[in-house]
Order: sequence, then C-alpha cells, then structure tokens
Amino acid sequence: MKQVAQRLKDGELRTLDVPLPELGPYQALVLTEASLISAGTERAKVTVARESLVGKARSRPDQVKKVLEKVQRDGLKATFEAVRIQLEELSSLGYCAAGRVVRVGERMTDVRPGDLVACGSEAAAHAEVLAVPQNLCVVVPEGVPTEQACFATLGSIALHGFRQADLRLRERVAIVGLGLVGQLTARLAKAAGCEVLGIDLDPWRLEVARAAGCVDATLLRGDVTRGDLDQWDAVIVTAAAPSADPASLATDLARDRGRIVIVGDVKLELDRSRFYAKELELRLARSYGPGRHDVEYEQRGLDYPLPYVRWTERRNMRAFLELVAAGSVRLDDLVTHTFPIEQATAAFDLLANREERSLAIVLRYPADIALPEPAVAPARAFVPGDAVGFLGAGSFAQRYLIPLAKQSGLQLDRVATSSGLSAASVAERFSFVRGAATGAEILADPAINAVVVATRHDRHGPLALAALRAGKATFVEKPLCMSEAELDQIAEVACAPGAPPLVVGFNRRHAPLLVSLKRHLDGAHGPVNTLIRVNAGVLPADHWLNDPVEGGGRLLGEGCHFLDLLCQLAGSAPVAVAAQGTLREGEPLQSAQDVAVTVRFADGSLGTLLYGTAGAAAAGKELVEAHRGDRSARLDDFGRLELWGGGKARTESSRSRDKGHAAEVALFARLARGEEPVPDPAGYVTAMRITFAAIESLATGTEVRLDG
Repeated sequence: MKQVAQRLKDGELRTLDVPLPELGPYQALVLTEASLISAGTERAKVTVARESLVGKARSRPDQVKKVLEKVQRDGLKATFEAVRIQLEELSSLGYCAAGRVVRVGERMTDVRPGDLVACGSEAAAHAEVLAVPQNLCVVVPEGVPTEQACFATLGSIALHGFRQADLRLRERVAIVGLGLVGQLTARLAKAAGCEVLGIDLDPWRLEVARAAGCVDATLLRGDVTRGDLDQWDAVIVTAAAPSADPASLATDLARDRGRIVIVGDVKLELDRSRFYAKELELRLARSYGPGRHDVEYEQRGLDYPLPYVRWTERRNMRAFLELVAAGSVRLDDLVTHTFPIEQATAAFDLLANREERSLAIVLRYPADIALPEPAVAPARAFVPGDAVGFLGAGSFAQRYLIPLAKQSGLQLDRVATSSGLSAASVAERFSFVRGAATGAEILADPAINAVVVATRHDRHGPLALAALRAGKATFVEKPLCMSEAELDQIAEVACAPGAPPLVVGFNRRHAPLLVSLKRHLDGAHGPVNTLIRVNAGVLPADHWLNDPVEGGGRLLGEGCHFLDLLCQLAGSAPVAVAAQGTLREGEPLQSAQDVAVTVRFADGSLGTLLYGTAGAAAAGKELVEAHRGDRSARLDDFGRLELWGGGKARTESSRSRDKGHAAEVALFARLARGEEPVPDPAGYVTAMRITFAAIESLATGTEVRLDG
C-alpha cells in the first residue's frame, strides 16, 4: 500500500509502498477514501523537520529536555544512538481520515465490515490502509460525504475547546486564530447560538469566516482597539504561534470573571496581576477530549461510563459528524485543494508555500485496492540456513540485534513491524534483501530459516510460538513470554524432538567477564551464594515497560535475565522463590520498580537479586558478587572482574563493558545455519518460571515452591 512519510533528519517527503498494518484485537482495518491535511499542525511538523538540528532544538525545547534526561539516565553514547536512529527513521504524517471498514479485530464491538468510518489520531495517517483502534473511529452518519467525514478529528478538537469554554446560549465568544480549527470552532459556536468575534492576522481567513456566516464580527489583530476589550464571556485561542501575544490578547478581551481556553500551541507568559484583577479562569483543551493519550481508552477499547464522562474524544467525533449531517456546520468551503495520494508531495509543498492560500487540503485514494488474505504459516520442519526475518525493529533491535545479525553472517532478508512504515524505513536503512513485509508473510515464508522477535513484550510469546511451529530458528528478546500459560505452550514445542533452535535474549550469561567468573567458581566445590545488585534508575510512570499488559513491569521485563544469571551461577535446580517489593502510589503490583528476590536451589545455593531505583549513577548500574568454597568473585558493571582464591588474586577488565550481545547473536547464527547441535531450552524455561514465581510471591507475600 502507499503511505506518505517524512524523514526527521532532513524533512524529505516521500510516498512509499509499505506493508499492510497489523490488525489488533481492538482495531478496524480501513480502506482509506480520503484524508485531510491540516494546514496548521502538519505545516508546523513539515517545517520543523526541514530545519537544521539547531533549528529543530529551538523549535522543540521539550524534546531537548527529554534528550538531556536520557543522557543522565542512560549515558551519552546510548542517547546519541537513540537520537540518531530517530532522526533516520521515516515518520508518518496525518491524523484525519475516512474510509470503508474491510476487517475488524475480534474485540471490536460496534463497527462492522462495510461501514464508512471517520478515523483519528496517528493511526489515521495518510495511507491507503489503516489499522484504527475502536475508540478512534466512528461510523459516519448518512448523507455526510467522505471528504467531509475526514474532518471529524479536527471537528472534535474544536468541539472539545468549545465545551471547555462552557458557553451558554447568546453568550459572547472571541476566537483568536481563524485557521482550520478556529474556523470550525466559530461554526460550532454560531450553531450553538453564541455571538462570535473572529480575530486573525490574515484578511483572507477573516473573509472565509464572514462568507460562511459563522461570525458576527471580524478583526485583524492590529485593528483591535480598547473598545473591543473586556467584552467577551469566553475567549478561545486556536492560533498556533511561538509568541505569547495570542494568550495576552485573550487576557485583554475577556470580561471580568471571563474564561480563557487555550486550544492552539501558543506560548504562555501569564501576568498574574491581570488575571487577578479580572478574576479570570484559564482552561486548556487537551486535543480531542477525555480519553486522549490514555492507552486503556485509545488502544484497548476501554470506554468511560457516560454518566461520569459525558463527552469523550469518540463521542465528540460522533457529535461533530451529526452536526455536519444535520447541516448545522458547513465544511465544503473549507476545502481549498484536492490531490490524489500519488501527488501527496505536491500537496505538502503547497502547504509549505506561505504565498498560496490554503485551509483544508484533501487527499483522495483509489477505490479499487484489493487486500490479500492474511498469510498462514503451515507447520514445517526446521531447515538450516542463513536467511533471517525480523519481527519488530525498535531502537534496541536497530542498535544491537540487526547489526550483530549481519556481522554474524546472517542474511537480512525481510523485516516486519506493526505499522509497516517503520518496517520500510528499517529495510531501507539496513539493506534487507527483500525489504519490508508483514509478520504473517515472514512466518509463512519457506525461504526464511530464522526469525528474531524484537517487538514489545506482549507479542513475544505468541510470535515465538508461531515461529517455532513454522520451523524457524527463533531468537526472542527477553522476556520469553508474559504468562505461565504461554510458557507451557512454548516449552512443549521447543522441547519436543526435532524442534527448531530457541535462543532467549539473556545476553549477560554470554558476557566474557561473566564466563570468566563462572569458570573461576567451577574450580571450587559446594553451594554458590550470589548477590546481584541493579542500580536501574527510575522509569517515567508512563513508560511502556511499566504497563502490565504491554511491558509486564520491570521484574518481568528486565529482572528475568538477572534471575537467569542466578541460575547459571548456581548450576542447580531452583526449589523456592521469595520476593518483596515497594510500590509507588498508583503503581500496579507487577510494575514495582524496587524489588528483592531470593532463590533457593536444590544443592543449598542461594541467589539474591536486589533491583532498585535508588543510588548514585557513579556507583555503576550492575554488580555481581558470587562465592563458592574458598573462591570469590566480584563483577562491577561488566567492566571490571576481581577474582580471589584458587591462587593469586587477579583482575580482568573490559573497556567496552561487553554484556554478551555479540556472543549471543553469534550463537544464534551458528544454530540457524545448523553448525551446532540444538541446545536444550530448559534453562530459558526455568528462568521464566522463577520470574513468574517471584511475581506470585510479590502478590501473596509468601515463598513459592517450585519442587512440587
């Protein structure tokens, strides 16, 4: 399918052929008929992307702050790599579209194949096929043409701003900024029986509003006089400007005890004395309305109860379209240009041309696209070879797994991601032989011998199981899966005679200094006592890893490979696990970021993992200390290993702080090519069972037995 994309590094715009998006359980697959280019938001995005790095930094100080925070948390090298990857990636454009539903996920409730729907958010990109979550698409009322239905997203933004102003019949409202959202806000206010004043810097925009009959008066910004001030019950700022002037003007326009609503991206430099003198009320409108940026609402279909939240973003979208259907809001005059998707670059060039008058630019899509049926992967026997497909290609995969796979002699064949566009971007950057594909196509492809699963954690288990059943050598980034039920299924397939090789991303067991540590302990006899301390730092509360559904929390998502290390060093079967944790307010149990886990082993060995957020960065992130018989070892941040006993004390070091990624991927490459016997996957399964037992112990407050 075709999709419009932009490279953040240099602002290059392209219309690409990319794989179809992956259809999730709460999503509808939509064949796009029209999408809307917003003259404000998208012009700003394109303009920023075309600036130099210094210009980008000046335009987005919020992103600069995030980069600096990442430097403090992860170090300069890791941050530089992450920023470089982000600059090289192709990003989608668009958030307003409409089209026909062709397939629905199994948990969709009120949208059916054949429905014409309006779609919003980043899922509603300028692309021929969209996968849109349930709460971000609404069925279009009869009589609303597709090119008007794609206004639903912007209409919901305008409607939410209007609702925030809490206006009543015949109240007076001033709208500062008559771009596309301002024009829609004026029409909504007029339809609600308000007296409307429109203010803008551009006489043409004022004329558009006057011709539509949605304003009672208009003013150029420079023509505002003292007589226009202190008159308005509410002022809605829909302008987008780097200055504080729109908000300052709103302060002057509002009457005593009036309301100011900020919808547009404007600078806020508020004068307390002016707000105090009038006792003004300031409100901000968060995009489409309640539900915006809530993962449970937007991605997983959780609706807010109507008696408690009357107007969600989806209800705002529907209400706006109903006003259009009733003829209360006119849209046809706002469409200034129409282009076919093949000419999207020309459309954006026009948008960037300040000399050309434009408000809404509509992209049209062909109606004769035939979607293939999803590929089905049959069960196959493992055939050794060097062709590898990647399922998922995020920052970690791009920094480590993909380069290391190529370095290890694997042929980068195909790559799939949930969006399709990112897959095309990665395929181009790393020169995948056959480029981007869907995940189903990779699993069903007999020419691909091996698969790397590097998605977010909730997809690890299902994809690993599917890859093993399809006869692919399978590398799964940790964790292997998210539940014991998934683990049981994977273990049954992976441990069966003739099963394909399975490698789990417990890279630290392959680190050179850890191998030396283990060799040192093996020279002694008796139980092993191990302490692993991880000075992990605090993750932001909204980080995806903290999400119990998608990331599983830090103990499952990150702690599992340290628990694997305890098993590797003990060399004995675990018999019991006990865990304790400290929760922050509002933090789910599974998302605890400070935990202590103790594992008892059959031979008397003891292992303790202390994983926490407290500590100075200068103290190092990871410390492994192990003792057996008359021997001891301390590994400091995989850079320095101290060994005692068995002769003279000695020290080994690694300037690169090698944590085993290269050795791990090299092993997988040899297994995929059939150069080594398939290893027993029982160790991976055991490490995951310990992890699930630790989570159970956190929940029950008791030790969990593993030996029956």
